[in-house]
Amino acid sequence: MGGSTGGSTGGSAGGSAGRSTGGSAAGSTGRSTGGSIRGRARGTANQSLLRALLVARFVRARWGYRFPSRHRFEVWQRRRMRAFVRRARRAPYWAGRRARDFPVTDKTALLEHFDAMNTRGVRLTEALAAAQAAERSRDFTPTVAGDLTVGLSSGTSGRRGAFLVSPRERMLWAGTVLARVLDRAAVAQLLQPWRPPVTIAFFLRAGGGLYESVASSRVRFAYYDLTEPFEALVQRLAGAGRVTVLVGPASVLDALAQASATAGIAAPRLVVSVAEVLEPETAERIEAAWGVRPRQVYQATEGLLALPCDAGALHLAEETVRFDREWLDAGRTRFVPVVTDLERRTQIIARYRLDDVLRVDPAAPERCACGRVTTVLAGVDGRADAVLRLPAVDGSRLVEVFPDVLRRAFALESAAFADWRVTQRGTTVHVALDVPAAGSTADGPGRAPGDSAREAVDRALGEVFDTAGCSATIEHDPWTPRDPAVKLRRIVRESP
Repeated sequence: MGGSTGGSTGGSAGGSAGRSTGGSAAGSTGRSTGGSIRGRARGTANQSLLRALLVARFVRARWGYRFPSRHRFEVWQRRRMRAFVRRARRAPYWAGRRARDFPVTDKTALLEHFDAMNTRGVRLTEALAAAQAAERSRDFTPTVAGDLTVGLSSGTSGRRGAFLVSPRERMLWAGTVLARVLDRAAVAQLLQPWRPPVTIAFFLRAGGGLYESVASSRVRFAYYDLTEPFEALVQRLAGAGRVTVLVGPASVLDALAQASATAGIAAPRLVVSVAEVLEPETAERIEAAWGVRPRQVYQATEGLLALPCDAGALHLAEETVRFDREWLDAGRTRFVPVVTDLERRTQIIARYRLDDVLRVDPAAPERCACGRVTTVLAGVDGRADAVLRLPAVDGSRLVEVFPDVLRRAFALESAAFADWRVTQRGTTVHVALDVPAAGSTADGPGRAPGDSAREAVDRALGEVFDTAGCSATIEHDPWTPRDPAVKLRRIVRESP
């Protein structure tokens, strides 16, 4: 028994311990060190490949994608669509479907089938938990499934959703945006290593890897969190000196422009509006303050949808996104886009109906002055629920009143107020005006501040409704300041 115990302890336990310490621990340390070195080498190689991908996309998006005709472009796009369909079938929801059998989807379908609509097996509960944790902590660096960035959609259409982006997709996005947003002077600065780097200031609610992908020795990124006090953000921007590119929602850019003179904010070289519709009067105020005409990027959770060109036009990003069109009028000037993102390989976006309304000019030439044959937008009218639907005068039908018509009516009277909002509930149109607290010279004795402005708006809207052949009751609500972290929606139809 003693020998058994001694043999067990000395031979088995001790010998085992000796082998573990001498052979396993030292060998394990060697393997661990070697594995660590190999892991770092793979990481460095992957980063190099991603950077190369960004540069290649920058070059192609800036100087490539030129076609002799629209017809040739559409032939090329159909080839890309066929390749996309093959990749999309890797996601369980799309597996086994022919292209013509792909159903039209929307946000409800995307949330319902989220787990089956991505190729990495990420569950919606996992993605939402990660995104919500990032929103609460304001740390947007964590990933899921190893390397996927998770973003939380703004929820302006109701229920919030999540979106997944891979490192490859982040680099393609970064290369495309840099190529199409920077002007010639900024591109020259970017490509000349002896000059200071391009500085990009983002004013956004969330700052994740999707935006920080542009950071490098030649591009410096600064994120301004819109959930922080706005006055502190203004002071920080003023202290940063002149930035090359200032990016933010139109309403935030407008507020920064108006504060620039007193806060000492230097005029940026380029101003880029994202996340909200850039209305003409807002663009004019920004240009008046800084001498820079803002450019618009049309991007949604579902993808990068339209980008500016050097000729000043806003082009649909048809090189990377296919747009099917659900026309809203007989003249084919307004449509709801149904999009297929041809480059997303993680979260498949196929035949996805957006809530937005886009405008085109049917008489526009096939080729833009910049040389591209992709569709030029006449305007982004915003969400489909920004189209008012009011009863016809004879009660026979509902008449649609489009946002651009309403914006024009308010623009004509805007000298009397600083801002406005419209909400339709049933047959009543609720209007809120930001009028001076002390009234204006047009408000006579015994009149409340803003009475003249409200009367002028009533007349302007009455003319719009008369011209459209519809009727509505107009009611005025008190003005409430907006939260800068929430996407601005000046026109909302709650019902019908």
